[in-house]
Amino acid sequence: MLKIIPLGGLGEIGLNMMAIESRNSIVVIDAGLMFPEDYMLGVDYVIPDMGYILRSKPGLRAVILTHAHEDHIGALPFFLKEVNLPVYATAFTLGMVAHRLEEHGLLASASLNVIRPGQKLNVDPFTFEFIKVHHSVVDGVGMAIDTPEGLIVHTGDFKISDSTIEGVATDVDAFARAGDRGVLALLSDSTNVEREGRTPSDATVRKSLQTIIENSPGRVIIALFASNISRIQQVVNIIKNSSRKIAFNGRSIELSTRIAKQLNLLQIPKDIEIPIDEVDRYPEEQLVIMTTGSQGEPMSALARMSTGTHRQVRVKPGDTVVLSSKFIPGNEKAIAKIINNLFRKGANVIYEKISDIHVSGHAFRDELKMMIDITRPRYFIPIHGEYRHLYHHAQLAAESGIARERVLLAEDGDVVIFNEQGGRISERIATSRVLVDGKGVGDVGRLVLKERRLLSEEGMVAVTMAIDEDTGFVVYGPEIVSRGFVFEYETGHIIEDAKCVVLEIVDEAVDLPHTAEIIRQRLPGALREYFSFTIKRRPVILPFILEI
Repeated sequence: MLKIIPLGGLGEIGLNMMAIESRNSIVVIDAGLMFPEDYMLGVDYVIPDMGYILRSKPGLRAVILTHAHEDHIGALPFFLKEVNLPVYATAFTLGMVAHRLEEHGLLASASLNVIRPGQKLNVDPFTFEFIKVHHSVVDGVGMAIDTPEGLIVHTGDFKISDSTIEGVATDVDAFARAGDRGVLALLSDSTNVEREGRTPSDATVRKSLQTIIENSPGRVIIALFASNISRIQQVVNIIKNSSRKIAFNGRSIELSTRIAKQLNLLQIPKDIEIPIDEVDRYPEEQLVIMTTGSQGEPMSALARMSTGTHRQVRVKPGDTVVLSSKFIPGNEKAIAKIINNLFRKGANVIYEKISDIHVSGHAFRDELKMMIDITRPRYFIPIHGEYRHLYHHAQLAAESGIARERVLLAEDGDVVIFNEQGGRISERIATSRVLVDGKGVGDVGRLVLKERRLLSEEGMVAVTMAIDEDTGFVVYGPEIVSRGFVFEYETGHIIEDAKCVVLEIVDEAVDLPHTAEIIRQRLPGALREYFSFTIKRRPVILPFILEI
């Protein structure tokens, strides 16, 4: 029996992690994170619940990574802290992974192994053949997986549209050869299934960027995802025969470009690259600055430029700022704030809504249909996307000729099995999202998030009071301090009246045994009721009752 078990990525964008299991051996494909949603106050990021595979430690054999995006590699350090498995990925992906592992103190003990497109890897009872795919990060792969039950094809994140950069196109022939061998099941990226047609060619972006750079009177500042090495190469190719120089600013983009240059995945002539500290030595019309912050990250280089707090770059009239990336849902307000600040400083700001300066790294419907057509799978499993994306991709597979009973619409936790009876979703394991807050992993749950939400929306009221241990009489207080609740200098009467509520609770409890405990129990409810009646708010009440 072959089992395919998605632990993340089937029902959301991000969090990609999947286990394939046969003959008591398990291989994990990707270990990604997801950035927190709005209600996850204070949470740094989200990782999959790895409980199922960690309970199967004796059977774990390896981790294979498809590409270097955080939603596919970001949870790897947390996984390797629990079980030290060999990791297989392409050179650029491993370069990015090594940096993450070093931050977590895991690099020295990690077993990192480079694989290449066209190479085969045996992890008994599986054989993986890696297939080059075109995505918004270089060195990505899909894979054809020989299993005891048949051939599985996993596309990874991909697109098939034309590329203007040599050597980055998806290897359609390799996927077709897998189809000729007979594919038991195709697992295909669903992210852009709602988009009709094909992804635009990279030539569209190159033409737009070239026009912008050539017509800009001053500095050109381009913000993009740090991992988008192909886009960086496009800009380098545009300016290498001009008088312009290029500088990189931002920790993540400096890291990714350094790794890409070491691997010859990025070629920058030495005479055009300058350190960010030297930009003041060149005329402004000769400068291109590539930076991070296209998603409105508050501490990014672009955000600091927009607020005038960047050490080397002060945005001014004549500058052209290009946001060469898609606005990720949830980031629109933060991005808009940066754009507005840049306009206020006199810059000309160009972004996706007004110019063709970005193309997606995920296949549109025609490309997804093409993948189905060339692999000709017996079964189809849509992966990587929210439920609506999986649903539409399942519909597309049925329209492409795959029998509906062989289209397996699985979600996180569904166990897909293949045996002599065929393929089906057989059972469901418990899955969840694990919240990472600072160094705490999984110690922030729904109750903590609820408390944080209440604190953010309603504020907090702390009551401090000391009572005599023998008599129960008040010897200090009650002192009431609020935060995020009311402005005490203007509404002091509310706080003063609240003290009367507290003293009433004390009077009722003074002759009872365990006076302090009774006050602690009754006080929060009484104060919430009072505040709700007077100003329609229900703050978090923190009673500090001391016995002396």
